[in-house]
Amino acid sequence: MSEKKPTILITDDEQSIRNSLRDILEFEDYNVLEAENGEKVFSILKDHRIDLMLLDIKMRGMDGMEILSKLKSEQYHFPVIMISGHGNIEIAVEATKKGAFDFIEKPPDLNRLLVSVRNALDQHRLTEENKSIKSRLPDVPDIIGESDAIKKIKKTIDKVAQTSSRVMITGENGTGKELVARWVHEKSDRSSGTFVDVNCAAIPADLLESELFGHEKGSFTGATSQRIGKFEQADGGTLFLDEVGDMSPDAQAKVLRALQENAIVRVGGTQKISVDVRVVSATNKDLLEEIETGGFREDLYHRLNVIPIHVPPLRKRRDDIPLLAKDWLERLAQKDIMFSGISFTDEALEELKKQNWSGNVRELQNGIERLGLLAEDSTITQDDVQSLTLSGKKKGDAIEELVDDMDTFQGFKESAERVFLIRKLEENDWNISQTAQAIDIQRSHMYNKMKKYNIER
Repeated sequence: MSEKKPTILITDDEQSIRNSLRDILEFEDYNVLEAENGEKVFSILKDHRIDLMLLDIKMRGMDGMEILSKLKSEQYHFPVIMISGHGNIEIAVEATKKGAFDFIEKPPDLNRLLVSVRNALDQHRLTEENKSIKSRLPDVPDIIGESDAIKKIKKTIDKVAQTSSRVMITGENGTGKELVARWVHEKSDRSSGTFVDVNCAAIPADLLESELFGHEKGSFTGATSQRIGKFEQADGGTLFLDEVGDMSPDAQAKVLRALQENAIVRVGGTQKISVDVRVVSATNKDLLEEIETGGFREDLYHRLNVIPIHVPPLRKRRDDIPLLAKDWLERLAQKDIMFSGISFTDEALEELKKQNWSGNVRELQNGIERLGLLAEDSTITQDDVQSLTLSGKKKGDAIEELVDDMDTFQGFKESAERVFLIRKLEENDWNISQTAQAIDIQRSHMYNKMKKYNIER
């Protein structure tokens, strides 16, 4: 099925201007409607879906600024490009503050006009698609816990969400940093906008710049079409930079410039594109140490770390573990009938609290799913927890047991290495490449050690 052509409304009290703009836009295969005044605009809007408006500022009767204000008050969300023969900086700034996408002087430069129209329509399409996707997605899960640390996090979110201040979330892998970021977005004035997340560690360094800022067609090998980057996708919303400590030096420099100027330039492009984005970042690294070793820019750190939020590991908030376990089991039951009717004994919940859960909430969730599937009965007991989580041994006991069991240093060293590798493989869902990267050894060495110690999933 062919894609529906965008409809553009030209609003100008000069017939010659309307005719000229109509010819240009129809040649580019857009649907075009015309209005000579504000009254006609709102009459057309009752009967037609508009994707973009070209709006003259100086008109008889209701002028362009008044029309722009009324569009905003009546909750019309299509982009508006202002056109004026009397342009100056003050008018352009005022139009932008009132929500205009762009400001173009008469007579409009053809290429400038068409580029602005395409950018406005691309952004509008992405915004509408994201709203549609968001409306079909489940609500963001609650932040579960009654510990002082979790209460402090919730209080901080409530306090800072309504501001535009940037937030940096720190904590170990699996602690729930992204969930905190989503709640900062959900409780902000930007919640109707898009939440766009970027895992800086998962994207190759040479592609991260294109991912963040987009690229123009032909800007590099493989760039067969224009791409809208994450900054533009998040315009009016929140951009979540996860694992920001893994960003390359070049990308750090360009992110810093984007934050300073509230504008980006696509790879291979020259035009500055204004973006209104709130940046929330997260890292499991100590960025102050990274700054000392030259791995992270100090000026970018201070730009990002306006409001710090630290998410503690589960071992620092053990009393939250029963709440998290019961909540996850309920959520599993909502998705799969196999988990319906399963519950924990009080002793089982206490046993869960004794584990160290080095993989934090993510590892706990995996453990609860395993218990729900493999427990002998519909009630998960203390024995189930002991037999189905790390062979019944607390993680903190592993090294002490090795000390007791081994008579030689070499035997202890090899056994400890085996325990360490198994633990890290479990934390990374047995992804060997990811585990090798996490513990900083070559993948080939990882395979050799697994063979040496007879490690299998």
